[in-house]
Amino acid sequence: MNLFLDSFWRALAYCVRPRVIALSFLPLVLLVALALGLGYFYWEGALDWVRSTLEASSVINNVWAWLESVGAGSLKMVLAPLIVIFAVTPILVVLSLLTVAVLMTPALTLLVAERRFPELERKRGGSLMFSLLWSLGSTVLALIAIFISIPLWLVPPLILVLPPLIWGWLTYRVMAFDALAEHASAQERREIFRRHRGWLLGMGVFCGYLGAAPSLIWASGAMLVVMAPILVPLAIWLYTLIFALSSLWFAHYCLAALQALRTEKALAAASVAAPAPALIDLEALPLPDDTPFGSNTAR
Repeated sequence: MNLFLDSFWRALAYCVRPRVIALSFLPLVLLVALALGLGYFYWEGALDWVRSTLEASSVINNVWAWLESVGAGSLKMVLAPLIVIFAVTPILVVLSLLTVAVLMTPALTLLVAERRFPELERKRGGSLMFSLLWSLGSTVLALIAIFISIPLWLVPPLILVLPPLIWGWLTYRVMAFDALAEHASAQERREIFRRHRGWLLGMGVFCGYLGAAPSLIWASGAMLVVMAPILVPLAIWLYTLIFALSSLWFAHYCLAALQALRTEKALAAASVAAPAPALIDLEALPLPDDTPFGSNTAR
């Protein structure tokens, strides 16, 4: 618990550093360019497809008729854009995580290592290619879990538990691996994952709930469509900043755990290498004269 809380407060303090804030804008620029490019080429087509799908449903048409009867027929105009935006949100989250993992996590981990652990040996147990494969594989598993669990979201309590749990697992897998890739060996990484899996997963779940906070921006109703050029970049930047906090938190935690692990192994090795105390041969020791006083004969 001490390591958990200490790492969190250190990560918060690092988030206000100019270097961290500047790094948080790099993924934002890439993601905004991607969002604008997709919007330019596919926005109208996506809207037409959603509208045609809605109009083909008799249930939706009955809902439209009821809304018009109560004076809320204008909602029909904003429903299709809202559906498209809500559908794109998970993709933006995944891209934010991967972008942060590729661009920010190594730089933030290096920052933490330089300031807190300058003497920590780098064993480079995870290459860049292996890190990318690890992140992509974990992301695919998380997306599969998301799609499989969608029917369970209809149960009110589960929608508040399952998505953050899945995103938390993904965050834990990606961030913890990247935090240890430069400094830990493969064996040390597996040992830390084994010892600290519960705490790391808890950190990931907490970060998953933090990552859901910017989704409140999408709840702006009809204003979301009008303010999309402002709200979408703001939401992406908030996602990125939260992921930066997650990366710093995992870096502080994992590197401290790695240092403690190496200290533990060094102490264990020193205790084994130290010579055992020599055994004392009691029979070889000279014993004090136990002859009673005055028993010696005079010469």
